[in-house]
Amino acid sequence: MTVTDTLISVREDAAGAFPPAAAATPVPPVFKGADDADARVRVAVRLRQDTDQRARYWADKANISVNEYISEAVEEKIRRENGDYDLPTLEIARLNQVIDQMASLSTNVANLETVTINGFDSLMGLTRGDNYLLDDEDGEIGAEA
Repeated sequence: MTVTDTLISVREDAAGAFPPAAAATPVPPVFKGADDADARVRVAVRLRQDTDQRARYWADKANISVNEYISEAVEEKIRRENGDYDLPTLEIARLNQVIDQMASLSTNVANLETVTINGFDSLMGLTRGDNYLLDDEDGEIGAEA
């Protein structure tokens, strides 16, 4: 049997083979707490040795039991699969950065649009002959013709 990070296994016989499916799924015992919300089911979990060491390390660091740590890890994984989790600070910072860049790009596009429209308006005015630079002057500064 290949052991993966969190493979929930059933009981194996002495030869290492799994029993038939009907015999492999006994109903696990349910441990009830003060109310039904605290009901717990016993599950056998097989972990690689390095994963077990890391789980024990982080459980000790969080000052909780390994069983509670693994239970919380499974619950967190289920929340992530359902898309029901808080965004970590790094993801929020990156999202804010992308939003700022989008706002900046929007401003740049608006500025390019204004420059393009004004440039074509100037070209149209030149082709019609309308230009303040082509007006006749008498050489006097500030004197109107």
